[in-house]
Amino acid sequence: MIHEQDYPRPQLVRPDWQNLNGAWRFAFDDADLGEAQGWYDGTLPGSQSIRVPFTYETEASGIADPTVHRCVWYQRQFTLSEAEAESDGLLWLHFEGSDYYTQVWINGQLAGSHCGGYSRFSFEIAHLVQAGDNRLTVKVSDSLSRNQPRGKQRWIKDNFACWYVQTTGLWKTVWLEPTARQSIATCKLTPDLGLGLIHADLNLTGLPELGDEMSGDLYLDTTVFFSETFVCRHSLAVSGPQLSFDLPLSSTSASVWGIQTWTPQNPALYDITFTLRNQAGVIDQAASYFGMREISIADGQVLLNGSPLYQRLILDQGYWETSGLTPPDEAALLTDIERIQQLGYNGVRKHQKVEDERFLYWCDVKGLLVWSEFPAAYQFNDEAVENTVSEWMAIVRQNYNHPCIITWTPFNESWGIPEIRSSRPQQHFTEAVYHLTKAFDPMRPVIVNDGWIHTISDIITLHDYEADGQRFLARYGGNKEEIIRNQLYFNQSLPALADGYSYHGQPIIISEFGGIALQQQGEGWGYGDKVTDEAGFLARFDSITTAIKDLPYVCGYCYTQVTDVQQEVNGLMDMQRNFKVDPEAIREVNLRPVSARYQL
Repeated sequence: MIHEQDYPRPQLVRPDWQNLNGAWRFAFDDADLGEAQGWYDGTLPGSQSIRVPFTYETEASGIADPTVHRCVWYQRQFTLSEAEAESDGLLWLHFEGSDYYTQVWINGQLAGSHCGGYSRFSFEIAHLVQAGDNRLTVKVSDSLSRNQPRGKQRWIKDNFACWYVQTTGLWKTVWLEPTARQSIATCKLTPDLGLGLIHADLNLTGLPELGDEMSGDLYLDTTVFFSETFVCRHSLAVSGPQLSFDLPLSSTSASVWGIQTWTPQNPALYDITFTLRNQAGVIDQAASYFGMREISIADGQVLLNGSPLYQRLILDQGYWETSGLTPPDEAALLTDIERIQQLGYNGVRKHQKVEDERFLYWCDVKGLLVWSEFPAAYQFNDEAVENTVSEWMAIVRQNYNHPCIITWTPFNESWGIPEIRSSRPQQHFTEAVYHLTKAFDPMRPVIVNDGWIHTISDIITLHDYEADGQRFLARYGGNKEEIIRNQLYFNQSLPALADGYSYHGQPIIISEFGGIALQQQGEGWGYGDKVTDEAGFLARFDSITTAIKDLPYVCGYCYTQVTDVQQEVNGLMDMQRNFKVDPEAIREVNLRPVSARYQL
């Protein structure tokens, strides 16, 4: 597989790119006067600097100011040669993530704006640049509004419960990418195990719409390799900006192994390269990869490639002590994945965050399953609905190709939909998001709403922080019918299903439990009483995990959580990624057999 350290978009790789992370000029603009005063058309006032992509709230940024500043400015220079500036190609400025409303100027000219904190966005800036130095200026406006998707970011002055210091401004990589005027913009890769093929949908830039006159011959060549062995090749004449075609993987003599399926035990990945060419030669080339795997649901089970999959997940909020939501580097992402697997888990529920895409790349490579969850807004109104739908669908499109993602989770614990049990508008909202997600991605399960009060969810998930395994087993052991008939609640207001909805044989997963904290960690909190020592921790962990495994109708669990996060000290590791208890003891409990019918 093609992999370049720090490359921010591993699902569509080109070798020519420029990383713009590092030292930038920086200014607070609490009165929001900078735009009126023309800060975009000159040097930012003051002498403050910041280390991008870390936000001013974090130590890693060099500022470490956790107070709320609702408007911030960034500025840096980048240099282009005369040949680069005068090229007839395109120049893309990519932002992997900026929270929340971002405006961008190049040499004093507006390049564009974007609303949203978690999805990638890009501007084509070739018409705005010049040979030599170019000035890039960015203004980011944020707020404490509960109408914007904010995940675990606090919306009051201080941290509280399980909400933490806010994230403001640039918090993921900023980078430049030159491409030809006619080039590959996106690729959507859909595996079909039944037919033994990968289906490709591509969008191209710089081409007339279908039916308009094409100038000159243009072709797309696609090649697939597995483990450096040629699998297949496909060529077609380009007739417009959208292309769709199938690549059979098992019909060629080179496919000596047959179809190689992706599983946690054997995360087999195919390499695929797209080459756009005309009579004169290659115009554009981009590399990607895919995994051949199928997620389906039948008879109350989640199936991976047709076999029941028991999911041993752990909740992962993706915070670091000195850098907040931003990983310190790519190695830190890989370390987290390897330690999660060391603990005996086969997947993560990435909680209230859209992680750096390099994390998903390494999950693909290492075979770690991922539930992809949307960061919640915390009110229900027209603005919150619009903000949620637009950004959620951008994220689904962005991360669709990653085989590690096996579940979409757009809603959690009724956050932003507080009256979901009985409110038809809120129920309609969740149904709309479910069906929009299914329209773009019919192959993955969608959970609506994780934890309780589901509407048309593909999986029924329950959150329960009971500390005693025997009580846990007594509550759920013989009571499946009571759960699905809304006769057994997590508490008196949180049944499994919303009013007017019924159970249709969906799989049932305990998607939050545990949250054990050690007494010696001071004022921080966990769920239930703190335990006094490692022995007490392991005894409780064993008790509740084993109780869940003993539930015959439950096909997986998600333990809270991987690491401590600020005031929440219930991780299996602290924020420095040190194990708080023996990882081998945790692994032994997780890997005890459940049933012969499951892939573990």
